[in-house]
Amino acid sequence: MPGEQPGAGRRVIKLNTNENPYPPSPRVLEALARAVDASVRLYPDPEATALRTLAARLYSVPVDHVLAGNGSDEVIALLLRATVDPGDRVAFPAPTYSLYDTMVAVQGGEVVRVPWPPDFTLPPALSDTGAKLTFLCNPNSPSGTFVPVDQIEALARAVRGLLVVDEAYVDFAHDHALRLVGRLPNVVVLRTLSKSFSLAGLRVGFVVAQPDLLAGLRTVKDSYNLNRLSQVAAEAALADLPTMQANVARIRATRATLTAGLERLGYAVLPSEANFVLARRVGVDQAPVARALAERDILVRHFPVPELADALRITVGTDSEIAALLDALARR
Repeated sequence: MPGEQPGAGRRVIKLNTNENPYPPSPRVLEALARAVDASVRLYPDPEATALRTLAARLYSVPVDHVLAGNGSDEVIALLLRATVDPGDRVAFPAPTYSLYDTMVAVQGGEVVRVPWPPDFTLPPALSDTGAKLTFLCNPNSPSGTFVPVDQIEALARAVRGLLVVDEAYVDFAHDHALRLVGRLPNVVVLRTLSKSFSLAGLRVGFVVAQPDLLAGLRTVKDSYNLNRLSQVAAEAALADLPTMQANVARIRATRATLTAGLERLGYAVLPSEANFVLARRVGVDQAPVARALAERDILVRHFPVPELADALRITVGTDSEIAALLDALARR
């Protein structure tokens, strides 16, 4: 179930779907304006060659280690389609990105959920599932917590099948697992331009893996999975790292303000390395709080499942948005 997207004309403070509160690079909008011409009658490059070349340079990997997708969600679907047969096990720590469950079910796989401990440190049992595919969202959603890369490497050496490290939020963190791809053939890393690059509406993601594995994904990929305008916009975004880095720095600073403010209000907040935080009042259902905030046009995410009923996931917005949120919570 995706987060609420308010209808046209409704003005809200939208802190429920982890979108970047700041616009993308001005180069993106300029490139899109130039690209909207008669060339849209033509199919896009099915390999997104120019985009993959820029991504490979950014990620310091050979270009044949990169495949572009319609957001990292499509790449997750491709991985499952290419590797999982009905009944095959797919494991991940839980709670985590809920789309894993849905996509495994579509493929007919067997989901193996390994509970996170309360502090969201890597559960040792994750390496013992015998799964064909293991997902690790890092930083994890909805907790925002980060598993150190040396622990990820140990996990990759211990699991039976592929280890997919989903780094959708990693640009807000202090480290990443890309260096493991060249070191271990069963490590796959996912990236997206939705969060740090402010391109959620254009759906651009990447998978970084060994070329033979990517060859398998190409056999199940739609020919033209990434449209012309998305490729143009993504190329412009990757060519202007300073804008992304400046936005990330602002979000990290506001994240610290948000965390401190929530703690003053009595919430326990896990250490986050993402563009959101998980705020908890142990044993106190937060659904009424989320509804009350929505009535004031402030949207946050509440998950109606037992292990998260007492928590709110709150996207880091602008300073003024976070000030409004904290004021609304203080008035309850």
